[in-house]
This record gives sequence, C-alpha cells and structure tokens, in this order.
Amino acid sequence: MQSKEFLAGRVQAGWSALLSRVAAAILLFELLSGLAVTFGPFHPAVEWSLLAHTLLGVLTLAPLVWYLARHWKVYSDQALSDVLLLGYVGLAALAICLLSGLLLTAQALLGIRTSPAWRYVHLISTLLTLAATVPHIAIAWWRRRRTEAVRGAPRWLSTAAAGTLAGLLLIAALTLAYSGTKYRNEFPAGYTFPLGKDRPFAPSLAQTSTNGAFDPRSLAGSETCGASGCHNEIYAEWKTSAHRYSAMDPIFQGIQTVMAKQNGPESTRYCGGCHDPISLFSGTKNILVENLTGQLGYNEGVSCVACHSIQKTDIRGNANYTINQPSEYLWQWSPARSLASVARNFLIRSWPGPHNRLSKRMFKKPEYCAACHKQFIDQEVNRVGWVQLQNQYDNWAASHWNKKGDARATVECRECHMPLVDSHDPAAGDTADYNRTADDHKHRSHRFLAANNFVPALLHLEGAEEQQRLTVRWLQGQIEIPEIRNKWAEGPVVKIRIEAPPSAAPGQKFPVRVVITSNKVGHDYPTGPLDMIQSWVELTVHDASGRVLFSSGQRDARNFLPPGTFLFKAEPVDQYGNLIDRHNLWEMVGVRYRRSLFPGYSDTVEYNVMCPSGGPSMPLPDVPSGSSFSVPTGSSSGNLRVDAVLQYRKIDQFLLNYVLGEKAGLTAPVVDIASASATVCVARNGQAVSCR
Repeated sequence: MQSKEFLAGRVQAGWSALLSRVAAAILLFELLSGLAVTFGPFHPAVEWSLLAHTLLGVLTLAPLVWYLARHWKVYSDQALSDVLLLGYVGLAALAICLLSGLLLTAQALLGIRTSPAWRYVHLISTLLTLAATVPHIAIAWWRRRRTEAVRGAPRWLSTAAAGTLAGLLLIAALTLAYSGTKYRNEFPAGYTFPLGKDRPFAPSLAQTSTNGAFDPRSLAGSETCGASGCHNEIYAEWKTSAHRYSAMDPIFQGIQTVMAKQNGPESTRYCGGCHDPISLFSGTKNILVENLTGQLGYNEGVSCVACHSIQKTDIRGNANYTINQPSEYLWQWSPARSLASVARNFLIRSWPGPHNRLSKRMFKKPEYCAACHKQFIDQEVNRVGWVQLQNQYDNWAASHWNKKGDARATVECRECHMPLVDSHDPAAGDTADYNRTADDHKHRSHRFLAANNFVPALLHLEGAEEQQRLTVRWLQGQIEIPEIRNKWAEGPVVKIRIEAPPSAAPGQKFPVRVVITSNKVGHDYPTGPLDMIQSWVELTVHDASGRVLFSSGQRDARNFLPPGTFLFKAEPVDQYGNLIDRHNLWEMVGVRYRRSLFPGYSDTVEYNVMCPSGGPSMPLPDVPSGSSFSVPTGSSSGNLRVDAVLQYRKIDQFLLNYVLGEKAGLTAPVVDIASASATVCVARNGQAVSCR
C-alpha cells in the first residue's frame, strides 16, 4: 500500500497541481513556437514567436526545473515500468533541450553566430522529448483514468491549451502592432517605359524577380551589416571599394548627366544595373527625377544586399542578372546600439536560415562576375548596331588561366580580386572550396582590389589612404596570394625589358626595343573602359652627366601625353568617324585604334636613338622624338643609360578636365607598373669601350 506522503506528493506533482498545469502550458507553448521556427515560413509572426519562445523559456526555467525535480522525486522509487522509462527518456531529452536552448540564447545575444550543431541538438532533443512524453502521459492517464489522481487531467489539458492560446493571441497582437518596414514597391508617378512595360529597366538587362520596382530601403542598409557585430571586417573593406563608390564616382555622375541631357534620363538605366542598382530598381532613373540617383543609391552603390540578393546571372553582360527582394527581419534597419538592433541581431543569429539564403555559392563562378564585367552597346543605345566594349570575362575564359574543369589549376576572379584574409567574421570558413575548410578563419576580402587608386581619395572616403596604397601595390604585383601561389606567376603584373645593343657608334642611330609581357593579369591589360584608361611607356636616355638625350612618353605641364607616345588605349568613333573622347559610349559604333595585352602575350615598341657625336653641345629640343644630341668634348664617360617605365592611370587628363573642369587642377595618380634599365657604351675611335 502506498504511503500518505507519496499520495500527497503525487497530487502536488500530478494533474491537479497548479505548478503542473503551468508547466504544461509553458511546455506546450514552447513546443509550438519552437517548431514554428523550424517548419514555418519566414514571417513576422514566427519571428515574434521566436522572441516569445526565448523570453518565456528563460523566465520560466527555474519554476519548470523545480516542477520536473519534484515530479521525478515522487516517482523515482517506483519499480521501473514502460511509463517510467518513457518519463526518464523524456526528462533527459528535455534537460538537453533546456541546456542547448540556454547555450543558443547566450550565443545569439553575446556571440556573432549560433552553432549549427547546437541548433540541431536543440531540435532533435525537442522531438525526442515530444516522442517520449506524449506516450508517457497517454499511457499513465489510460491506466489510471478511473482513479482520483487523474480526474484533474481535463483541467490540466484545458489550462495548457488556454495558456498556449493566450501566448498565440499575444503573438498575433504583436505582429499586427509591428511587422517590419512597410515597403513601397512601386514605380514613381510618371515612370516611363520607352522599351515596353515588360522591360521596365531597359536598356539595362538587369531585372527584378517581380519585374516591378523595389523600395530602395530593401536593397540598402549596408551599415547595419557592419554595425551588427557580425560583418565588421567585411564592411570596413567594402566601404572604400569600387563597388561601394560606383554610384558616387564623380566621373560616373558627370557622364550620366551628359547622357541624360543628350538621350533622355531613361537612357541612363543602361548604366544603372552595374553602377547604381538601388536607384535603378526604385525607378529613380526617370524623367523629372533630380540627379537620377537616390540618396541611398548614391551612398551605397553596389550595396551588400544588392550584390547578395542576385539569384541568377548570364554571361551576356550589361548587368544581365535577376535580383530578389530579400527577406527582412524585424527592426532590420535599426541603428546600432539600440534595443531594437539587439533584437534584430538576436533574430538573425538564432534563426540564420533566411539570412543564409542570400546568394553566396554562385559568387564562386566567374560567370557571376560576367554579368557586369562584360559590356556591349547595340541599336537600343547607339541607334546603329551591336558593338563589344570591355569584356574581362571572355578574355579570362579564353586565356591560359582558365583550365576548364580543373579548379586546382584554374585562377578565377575571386582568387585574385578577393584574396583570402585572416578573419573573425561569421562568414569565415568554407567547405565548398577544394582548398578550404569550415574553420580556416579566413574570408574573401571585399576591397575588390583592382586599378582605381583615384576615386577613394577624391571622395575622401574613410580608409581611402589604405585602399590607395594597397591598389598601388596590387598594380605593381607586390601583393602575395598564398592560395594561388603554385599556379600564379611571380613578379610584376606586367613585365618589361629593354633590348639594346651593347655599344653604339657616335653620330649613328642605335635601336632600342621595349618588350612588354602580360605576366599575372587574368584578362586584357589594361582592361575596363579603354577610352578613358591609359597605360604607356616612358623611355629616357641619359648620358653620364645625367642630361636627357632622348625621351618619349613624358607628360607635359598640363599632364597630357605628347604625340608619338606608345600607348595602350582605345579610340572609339561615332557613326560619322568622330572620336569618342568624353566617354560618350552611347554614340560609339566602332574603334579606330585599340591596343592592349592578352594574358600571357607580349607587345613590342621600337625606338631609334641617336648616339651623341662628342662634338659641340646643342640645346635639347622640346619634343620627345628620336633626336640626336651632341655631348661636350671631353665628356667624362661614354656610357648611355636607357630607362623604360610602364605607367598607368585610371583616367586620361582630357576626360578629367571635361567632367570636373580644368580649374579643379586634378589629375589621376600615375602608377609605375614596372621598369627596366640598360647601358649602351659609346664607341671611341671606332672601337667599343667597356661599360662600367
């Protein structure tokens, strides 16, 4: 016979006890709200459920543990049975569930991400608790359904149901009160469709998943990525990158203004898909819209979300991609260090699935980059016909860097322009790459180092000095990339060498050849809009006293290059044969001159230099052509020094003066890509002398 104490304890820990009924309500609500996060849609109501699930779980942990301890104590001395065994299994699973929940809560509040393993443990322990507890309760009730001890079961169930219903009603009320930012996905009044309503963003090939407008706020907010405590390092890199300032670039803004005046504001949509997607998709590039660039688009250019929301690309180019409007967490755009931002960060870390659906895997393919790093114009733009413009993708695809099907031998876009850097970012680690692991503590740099060492400083961006320094080092090939060391070249990005005879006779011409070889560049050198980019050879010949005997490619006082300079550049023309020199590519139909280096190939420039005769000295001419000079009699040495430098600047001086005004006094910084020297001995009395 059972003791009175046992029966009293069983009543206090059984169906009728208030603590038992409260515990049932708590556990049922926690079960439903937790499963909603796992199996429900991404919705504000489920986010509120997650917050309530966590808050209630933490606040009621103590009374819940107290009840479970009393419940176990009452029945612990009974003989083992199926009911007790199920109870023990359910209790153990629930203990694991509670502990893992506490750990995940701490990670979400204090860390930068929650552990996938612990989230899995939390889910499995929940399902195991459910699988053991339901039959435990059902069997216990069935066997004792006629006894006094279980007559409180209906009340127990009704209390649990009522408590859970109250919690669900509270969540519904909170969802109605606040369900996130109310986006206005509408084109502005008066938005025009010159190329048809089925192509609202044409002549750009970019499109939204709905083929309609997106609220600009839904594609902006990059600052929150950096202020969340998660992607601080990546955000700091992005802030001075070309992707960030693509819309605020003064050259882009100036050219866009000219294009709008000539062809109408709608024509600038052609540029917007790559330079200014936020403004493009919000309908800002339209008639009567001031400056054609919204504030959000101007400040963020290719923002974090705009890039990571691209779900489909095509190698056709001209921004041929499809972008989705990303799912928004509650308080998505709240400022840092606010209570709302704490809740937002908690939601993202504890329910990372929707956040992780932002596109990442497709970034690994050069085809993703091709959407913008390949460009053409056609009849919709130039009114004449199709013309290929910059095309980094096809250059790379046809080069020796692309070993199709062999990732270990191929050098891809991201491996060069997004090299791995040490990281504490939650995005660190990657199991999808052949040479990486989940815990390699590295992420891909979002500086996107390439060739623009001008605009960050011009705009006085935070960190511009460091970006400029690294860009120069990048252009000179001084940045090592361990990831691809065994399949990349060494040395400068472009090599240069001089071929000259060992000696030359006074008063006679001698040849100088400069050989330029593309060494580490994955596409043409130079690349990009070659109507505005310049790379040239500066050659000088000095005598032993340091006097310049010959020069070519030296900029004048106004920073222009003299005629006859060996130049990598393109000179497009319009349909009337006029030079395109204001980046007015919308008028381009072809090129009259184009010179660049294909990956791994060489080009050569030849000069004829007059060896000094040793007669009376003559004044130096003003033009840097191949002219002869006489060296004073009794010159101390007969050695001539030949120096060649391959130089680069992002924007030629004419275009810079045109867009920003000559009075601005600006010039693009010139980078010495590579250099070489040689010595030529001047023969005396018909015999060569030894050079020292």
